[in-house]
Amino acid sequence: MNHIYIKPRTPQLNGKVERSHRTDKEEFYQLLTYTDDVDLNKKLEAWGNFHNFNRPHGAFDGKIPYETLKCLLG
Repeated sequence: MNHIYIKPRTPQLNGKVERSHRTDKEEFYQLLTYTDDVDLNKKLEAWGNFHNFNRPHGAFDGKIPYETLKCLLG
């Protein structure tokens, strides 16, 4: 798969990614304190797990991403 860069802050090109970046900024990065790259990576992993397995999403009618994926895969 090739990675294609789009212009920043252009939700009309990729609104889901832009919204995800906004959520990450508001709910993770603005509240973050860390000591080094190892600490940051641990916190990023914890955030990813929370975001995908515990945090309800409006785009999925209040379901967590994991629930939505399970339903799609049957």
